[in-house]
Amino acid sequence: MSDPKQTVLDASTAPLRARATNYPPKLAHLVAGREKRTLGDVFGLKAFGANLVRLRPGAQSAFRHRHTRQDEFLYVLEGEPTLVTDDGETMLRPGMCAGFPAGGAAHQLVNRTGRDAVYLEVGDRAPDDQVDYPDDDLAASKAPDGSWRFTHKDGTPY
Repeated sequence: MSDPKQTVLDASTAPLRARATNYPPKLAHLVAGREKRTLGDVFGLKAFGANLVRLRPGAQSAFRHRHTRQDEFLYVLEGEPTLVTDDGETMLRPGMCAGFPAGGAAHQLVNRTGRDAVYLEVGDRAPDDQVDYPDDDLAASKAPDGSWRFTHKDGTPY
């Protein structure tokens, strides 16, 4: 983590997240082409995280998912990512935003265009969060140290 006394930063110069993904290694290729700059960590924020995310053409933000405790918000800065939710698909444009309360609609972004999509992603850092992936044999829970533990839906570890 950078110096928590930092108060101003050009977001595009923030370091990329040290690990490209928290997903198990055998699933990591499914989010290849996604880059996250962990802005909240740069400032030492504890209550919520903020990430500057770039999706290359063909990349997806995550597996379609919903959190049990974490609220999420995103704001599109560049490009036209497609938001995939329980209700269908919506192409987003710069200036559009979306919010996902804990326990709400499962969601993901997919970049189906030929140019990068960039968005700001904000979520709280709720303890004891769990994640449901309705389309995949995947489940996640937040460990006491803040890391994510991934299992199959039957509880078998990856």
